[in-house]
Amino acid sequence: MMFYPAKFDKEGGGYNVTFRDIPEAITCGDDLDDAFFMAKDALLTAMDFYFEDHRAVPSPSAVQQGEYLIELPLSVAAKVLLLNEMIAQNISNVELARRIKVKPQEMQRITNLNHTTKIDTIGRAFSALGKKLNLSVSLS
Repeated sequence: MMFYPAKFDKEGGGYNVTFRDIPEAITCGDDLDDAFFMAKDALLTAMDFYFEDHRAVPSPSAVQQGEYLIELPLSVAAKVLLLNEMIAQNISNVELARRIKVKPQEMQRITNLNHTTKIDTIGRAFSALGKKLNLSVSLS
């Protein structure tokens, strides 16, 4: 799970929301509930910028006083970790596609946040990078 700290600044009757780790994610809401909804959407939308530019996504930092944690969907978090590992190893989509024996078009879908990808496929991609994707369950 990936939780990013967000700052909710009250302005008038609403809230402005910013993420110190993801400066592209800026939004606002009419009230606190709306601001939380918009924060989740802004964070998810900002991830697209990193994928489009093939840039590493910053890891979430520790929450500071007055901040709230906003969770990335698990499917997106897995793809973020994959993107970051590909960048760290300087591996292109084409090269990773060759390693997991899929067409380059399929690799484009695997790294597309709007496309549903089976977790087994993401696990195969990590294996091809010499890494292992681990899942765990914990108490809420």
